Amino acid sequence: MSELFDAVDALVASRAALPPPAERKRLRSAHGLTIDEVAGALKVRRATVSGWESGKTEPRPPERDAYARLLDKLAELYPATPAPATETAPAPDVPVPAPTQPTGPTENRPLSTGPATEAAGMTAPENTQTPAPAPIPATAPAAASRPASATRSTPTSRRPGAKKAPPAGTPAGGADPRFENGPLAVVDVEDGKVLAYGVGGLVLDVPAKSLPSLVEWTLKEAKLGQPKLSGPGRAADPLLVMTKAALERYGLPVTLTAQEKDAGRIPEDHKVIKQLTRADWKLTKRGFGPWARIYRPAKGSERQCVQLCIPSWNALDPRFWDNAAQLPPAELARVLGTFATRVMTPRGSTAVTGLELMTALHPPTHAVRDEETGALRQADTKTPGSLGSDPVDCAPPEAPDGHPVLTALDLPRFHVRGPSEKLFEEAYDWARPMTDAECTLRFLVGLDVNMAFGAGANGLTVGLGEPTHIKNPVFDPKLPGSWLVDLSHVDLSHVKVGKERVELDGSLLPSPFTPKGDSPTGLAWYATPTVAYAQELGYDVTPTEAYVRYDNGRYLDGWYTRLRDAYLDTMADLGVTTDLSPEDFLTAMDGYKDRDPELGTVITAIKATVKGGVGKLRERPRGEGWRPGERWRALERPTWRPDIRAAVISRTRINLHRKIVKHAAFTGQYPIAVLSDCVVYASNGPSPLDVVPYREGKPLPGGFKLGVNPGLVKHEGTQTVLWGEEVRVKFDAPDLNLARSIKDGTVTDADNGE
Repeated sequence: MSELFDAVDALVASRAALPPPAERKRLRSAHGLTIDEVAGALKVRRATVSGWESGKTEPRPPERDAYARLLDKLAELYPATPAPATETAPAPDVPVPAPTQPTGPTENRPLSTGPATEAAGMTAPENTQTPAPAPIPATAPAAASRPASATRSTPTSRRPGAKKAPPAGTPAGGADPRFENGPLAVVDVEDGKVLAYGVGGLVLDVPAKSLPSLVEWTLKEAKLGQPKLSGPGRAADPLLVMTKAALERYGLPVTLTAQEKDAGRIPEDHKVIKQLTRADWKLTKRGFGPWARIYRPAKGSERQCVQLCIPSWNALDPRFWDNAAQLPPAELARVLGTFATRVMTPRGSTAVTGLELMTALHPPTHAVRDEETGALRQADTKTPGSLGSDPVDCAPPEAPDGHPVLTALDLPRFHVRGPSEKLFEEAYDWARPMTDAECTLRFLVGLDVNMAFGAGANGLTVGLGEPTHIKNPVFDPKLPGSWLVDLSHVDLSHVKVGKERVELDGSLLPSPFTPKGDSPTGLAWYATPTVAYAQELGYDVTPTEAYVRYDNGRYLDGWYTRLRDAYLDTMADLGVTTDLSPEDFLTAMDGYKDRDPELGTVITAIKATVKGGVGKLRERPRGEGWRPGERWRALERPTWRPDIRAAVISRTRINLHRKIVKHAAFTGQYPIAVLSDCVVYASNGPSPLDVVPYREGKPLPGGFKLGVNPGLVKHEGTQTVLWGEEVRVKFDAPDLNLARSIKDGTVTDADNGE
């Protein structure tokens, strides 16, 4: 009989109603779970879970039962709060009750205005129905349960209606009681009171009267910071973002003078620096600049360090952070808090942060246990898969001009190294005149590869240690390095695509071997992915020399995954998910940043972190009184690795060329311009769907595919063929790179290189 009862229970459970799609997403987000984590637990694809949350599909047994169980458990932890009745607009975000009543101006501080969806507390509408209550951030339960204290350093308000920082894979707070208030706070002064705005709408009262006491308060009472991203790593230091009002309160200049901007810091005799010195606080060698670090020498494993971010000193460059520096404190805390939660606490510019993320995921050394005492102690033991703690010199062809390794070559004073002496692995900047047939078409359509350099880093084997010089090597496509080889015999008119040889018009294609798309003329240095592609196209390669790295690994995989997930989660919050059809994807991408400009800023910063991190691997000397042949500061970093940068750029360029070749083989269409990760085609229609062919809803194998995932493409812009011809005539440049201005049609003298 029990078996019959079990069967009946299972039958009932299989038909039990699941929460509506919006509630499923709310419950997942409330617990800080990513779509990937749920998919992994249920052993389904990411797109499957995304479809369940968007309402496009419904789960089926046996996954349905497990999914229902998960939702039931989460519903017990995070019961839905009923929205107040209203006839005019959806309910705003429901505030988490604070242990004490809001006091003073924090209760009635005016909210910033925005689109109707923002005022309603929505981050990204998924349909036209009234949304469920907004998810409570991972930090909310900790904030709600904190006891009141006699000091004013406890949270005193949670602003009603404030938009929350969406949770992500690694919660900013809650998981570690040391950091229950999140990774950072924006410090502001309102009606004479100093307030610290944290993630999720949290507001802390700040009792500190001076900058030294502010640092002390941050370390002892604020409970700010972020758990480490990897086992051997360390927790992130708390970050304080100082508004103009806060700068004035603590005796710092609101803006820097021209001289201070050039120096990148305020003078060492500034009164605030003297205050810090008297209190036994120190500054790093970079001094007190837009991203200042204030610390005391660590005692054992206890670290005492606080970082300041000063937007009015251009800490948040608008090229990479949009208008974040102009946002009100709570909104700025949301932007930076979302970025910190999903990527990492910013450590400087987006480029610096991109580089620091590599180190945080692969710490150079790790602690070992003392055999006698059993205690852990930090040692110089290299962490497997890391770059170690000591910098390594690059190979001579990988060195930028002026690098000290070139002095041993005894080159003439004004010698300019060519391809046979220097590795030129750079992104594309290629264009050609349009053919007569292309001129009869109406439109120019630009396709842009999503997170192209991130996709280029994914799965890439790179060197971890020093290079080894070898003569007349046998090329190994699995061995990272730089190879001196002649690829001038590769004919793009006759290449292999898959297992078949195809005939193409090679004159309409850029060469995959040079950034300008010109065919090589003899021996030249190339990174491994470039030489491997020559083999893939069906041609033999015979290197005469190489610098290879036998100590190697997929160092950037975790870095790519972290940034990919941050990008996809944020795009999903903006209504652009991975399971959309090509048509729906194009619709969703139309004005996606306008749905939530703050999350749009996060997207800008994430993409800048990818590009900047790769570029920072070959940082050049800046304002250091440097002379050619001398070492500069960046060379002392283990992450100064021009070979890794070259490999990522090489693979990114090759990935794009492979798609271009397959597209030409299948469709007969050839690009007229390529710039980095953007490619432009002439077309009879204005839509990417007029360029990217789909058969029964599926793209051609190996070619371009529309979608949000890194490596797929989106619409960069459309202009008319007439526009293209007119600007080329205007600048007397038949091969002007139209990809540079395809987005908005604006062409300047600078675009023409003048």
